[in-house]
Amino acid sequence: MVQPETHPLQGILLDEACEFSLRELATACDTSAEILIAMVEEGLLEPRGVDPRRWRFPAEALVRARTALHLQRDLGVNLAGAALAVDLLEEIRRLRRRLQVLQTALEHHVSELKW
Repeated sequence: MVQPETHPLQGILLDEACEFSLRELATACDTSAEILIAMVEEGLLEPRGVDPRRWRFPAEALVRARTALHLQRDLGVNLAGAALAVDLLEEIRRLRRRLQVLQTALEHHVSELKW
């Protein structure tokens, strides 16, 4: 019997105040600065600063870039498609958080009515 391949659980804990330079982000994503520049041009990443040598990326850029790279590498999605998919995935996360808050509030309200 062939055993399924196992992968260790990976995670990233980021301080929201953390910022990356272009070089730091490229290193963290194991990619080139040119690919990240293309992501900026596509609107996937939004650095602060006017010159790529002075760009600063917020912490969430690491997650967005890695997600886009994963979509491109594993699913063959082009950069425009990856940008759209990342935006949609973030919107789904926001909506799920909002739904959870509403469900919790509704459950609390219903429990108060039972008294």
